[in-house]
Amino acid sequence: MTNQDEVAAGSLLLDQQLCFALYAAQRAVTAAYRPVLEELGLTYPQYLVLLVLWERGETTVKELGAALRLDYGTVSPLLKRLESAGVVRRERAPHDERSVLVACTGRGEELRERAARVPGALLAATGLDTAEVASLREELWRLAHAVTPEAL
Repeated sequence: MTNQDEVAAGSLLLDQQLCFALYAAQRAVTAAYRPVLEELGLTYPQYLVLLVLWERGETTVKELGAALRLDYGTVSPLLKRLESAGVVRRERAPHDERSVLVACTGRGEELRERAARVPGALLAATGLDTAEVASLREELWRLAHAVTPEAL
């Protein structure tokens, strides 16, 4: 039986698991971000929050969580740390007291300029060219949509 036959037959070999390959790649990529983001004083999840805010501007916590595919219990502590660092501000929406708005402070906007080098640094770390990265990203989004179409 070949390795491909084992995969087709439901192999339980660790290196044949799609989930493990994705997990290992995610950990490696996140680790590659670490030194670049440390220079900005950010963790990877905090960087993702800021990416959403830089792209969309002021947004609700609910919309932020949806964009990041995270629940409120995960987003809230991230925002609290970013707020303590003076990078974001949170306030109740004037039109709906149940809704909390989040926006970058001046310090958060300054980080945007410094973060502009992060994508290039990560591209260099991968050893892939821009077309390969674009293709890989497209395949990963296709996979994500295939396994959870209602969530994305």
